[in-house]
Amino acid sequence: MSAKENQETLGFQTEVKQLLDLMIHSLYSNREIFLRELISNASDAEDKLRFEALKNDELYEKDADLKIKIEFNKDLKTITVVDNGIGMSREEVIENLGTIAKSGTKEFFDSLTGDQTKDSQLIGQFGVGFYSCFIVAKKVEVITRRAGEDRANGVHWVSEGESEYTIEIVDKPKRGTKVILHLRDDAEEFLDSFKLKNIITKYSDHISFPINMDKDDESSDEEKDVTGEDTVNSATAIWTRNKKDINDDEYNEFYKHIAHDFEDPIAYAHNKVEGKLEYTSLLYLPSRAPFDLWDREQRHGVKLYIRRIFIMDDAKQLLPSWLRFVKGVVDSDDLPLNISREILQQNKVVDSIRSGCTKKIISLLKTMTKDEEKYQGFWKIFGKVLKEGVVDTQDYKEDLSFLFRFSSTHEDTEEQKVSLKDYVDRMQEGQNSIYYVIADSYMMAKSSPHLEIFKKKGIEVLILSDPIDEWVTSHLTEFDGKAFQSVNKGELDLGDIQSEDDKNKRKKNSKANDELVERIKGVMSEKVKDVRITERLTTSPACLVSDSNDMGRHLEQILQASGQTVPDSKPILEINPDHPIVKKIGSEKDNALFNDWSHILFDQALLSEGGQLTDPVGFINKLNSMIIAMSK
Repeated sequence: MSAKENQETLGFQTEVKQLLDLMIHSLYSNREIFLRELISNASDAEDKLRFEALKNDELYEKDADLKIKIEFNKDLKTITVVDNGIGMSREEVIENLGTIAKSGTKEFFDSLTGDQTKDSQLIGQFGVGFYSCFIVAKKVEVITRRAGEDRANGVHWVSEGESEYTIEIVDKPKRGTKVILHLRDDAEEFLDSFKLKNIITKYSDHISFPINMDKDDESSDEEKDVTGEDTVNSATAIWTRNKKDINDDEYNEFYKHIAHDFEDPIAYAHNKVEGKLEYTSLLYLPSRAPFDLWDREQRHGVKLYIRRIFIMDDAKQLLPSWLRFVKGVVDSDDLPLNISREILQQNKVVDSIRSGCTKKIISLLKTMTKDEEKYQGFWKIFGKVLKEGVVDTQDYKEDLSFLFRFSSTHEDTEEQKVSLKDYVDRMQEGQNSIYYVIADSYMMAKSSPHLEIFKKKGIEVLILSDPIDEWVTSHLTEFDGKAFQSVNKGELDLGDIQSEDDKNKRKKNSKANDELVERIKGVMSEKVKDVRITERLTTSPACLVSDSNDMGRHLEQILQASGQTVPDSKPILEINPDHPIVKKIGSEKDNALFNDWSHILFDQALLSEGGQLTDPVGFINKLNSMIIAMSK
């Protein structure tokens, strides 16, 4: 078969075309990162080979000297990155270079604004990896062969970064991957040994495999190895070095390598544990959310090493799912090199490492709260995920409760700035509970009729509008000895804040309106569990509350929207006997009109908390009839 007959032309996935176009235009001002990304990919390939060779030493093909080489040719205007790592098969080339199989891809492209500065940040967070080479290259060739495959199964991939690429099977004597960049005319500045070495030192010094370049006259004897090449980087795993010898820039560049991120992390923790259990962890908090943040199964943040040998890059057992945004490495001296995912799930050493890493992140976050502005930056992005922690486990409930932030009636902003300690410190004399209101949105919660008595008495109420909040409050039931109390559920208890006059007035109101309550209850028995005089309302005629043991109406709505079966429960209708409408209903002698008024009262209360009417047309007809009757 001729080379031409063997060659196939395939089209890029639509998302790849979009990404290529965006990168070429949006990342132009930071072009040198192409080399960092290609070296990171080469390093990953070396890591994967070393891991697979633990079970099959023949994959080394009599060459266990793992390294990366950078070459350039001024005449051909090419830069070449060569590794002798795991390599790729034809199927892997198509999968890795022709498609983007990332969770959150659609959301990523939907979030693009057209503003090159903003989009370049988003692209960086998405992780462009290999495709960054098209920022400087007008054509890219990839020649690769998977370790262990016959030399005749090499793959040659070529693209000019537009709509398609060609692929053919070729002879490749050595395993690994060679990436050849044919530079654009305006990128010839990179055809310089000094510049390339500076880029490698700046971005990739931490890579734990030697990065070599052909020696030149300026290299010292110490820099030249026996092969006549310069080793440009230190080739030492950064986490094995003493913290005192590592500066912030080095930590940040290592983060960008493992996370394929363009932004510096917001914080990091480097920790070495010694004693009965020995391991090192280097963990980072990103400054931006990954696009698969809400997929609890998509966790590729923490790489597991055992005695400096890479094992896996999605070790879910090393951190709980509510810390899935954390990036980093864990290197253990105690785990066996042949450990499997199944063993990881039932290993006491792993359990100890998981506990230690979790506590380290919590400690890092607690330290960050000393700079509230910095912590706010973290909380806005990852707060909702962190809240999952009290739902998933009780182990860190107290620690997490100190980290949580909420909106509140005390603050005139939607931003979640109030800590539970802030709230408790501001509690009124005689107040025994932490009050909160739950609604679909901040504005709906802020205007909820359930808050009326609290506004009147100046009592602070936490505003909870995140979908997870009702689950959180069902697991986080107290803080600093103060019980949480929903203003949407159960009978309202203001404790010692309520004066004797208030209590006496309620008793009188309740007794004076017994007949009205029973009459409404008779009409609304199919829709409500009970009718009672309210303590919450000062200006609204009625509100709906859930019984203290029932599921909250907000949670019911969430579950129903997701198609889940919800236990059948009825709300309690609370009425305000001082309101003109309620007084009007109480004086209505016509049973038909009384029935209509009672249903309108219920429907209004339902609408005020964001509920949906079962018969909106019936509600409008009743309301229109009332308006007409009152206008006569």
